[in-house]
Amino acid sequence: MKDNQQTWFQKLENLHPYQTMVYLGMIGSGLIFLFLTVAFLASGYGGFPSMGIKLPKSFVISTFVIMLSGYTVSNVSLYFREERLRKLKNNLFTTFLLGVIFTVLQFVGWLELKQMGVDFRGLPSGSFLYVLSGIHVFHLVGAMIFGLIMVLQYSRREKDQVGQLITLTNPFEKMRISLFATYWHFMDLIWLILFLVFVLSF
Repeated sequence: MKDNQQTWFQKLENLHPYQTMVYLGMIGSGLIFLFLTVAFLASGYGGFPSMGIKLPKSFVISTFVIMLSGYTVSNVSLYFREERLRKLKNNLFTTFLLGVIFTVLQFVGWLELKQMGVDFRGLPSGSFLYVLSGIHVFHLVGAMIFGLIMVLQYSRREKDQVGQLITLTNPFEKMRISLFATYWHFMDLIWLILFLVFVLSF
């Protein structure tokens, strides 16, 4: 047991500060979503059908969009391993655009909720729909900004053969891509869980 603990601590000590920050951030975010979801389930969410409130169509569409982004972000890691910078950059930019579309659809979904009479002054469970989806969008926007920064950096290096070689063989770049993909998949999973909870509530 002691050996296993030493091995775990050794791995923890060997993590790059960026890795530690992202992993701890994911754990913290996961706990926030867990507590808010439990609070939502305890707030009497069952009143939606009796009030004629339906799940916004935009939430359904956005779910397909973010699932597609999970596919494109997986390609980012694949193209890095294959040392294909242009494909990597294009899939990274596509992931960013899908994130933008997802965010816009969330705003449209909030407008749909408002038109159905769901706001912060009504059912407490209605407020949680805004809070949960809003916090998720906030987390995703952070990843989108980071992804766009990488797209701009790779666009400059794409014109320089030496720069491409340095980028695609740099362990730090490999770590950045891996962290971005891991965090994005984590946000995908969080939304799918939230969407399932929402579906069961209506």
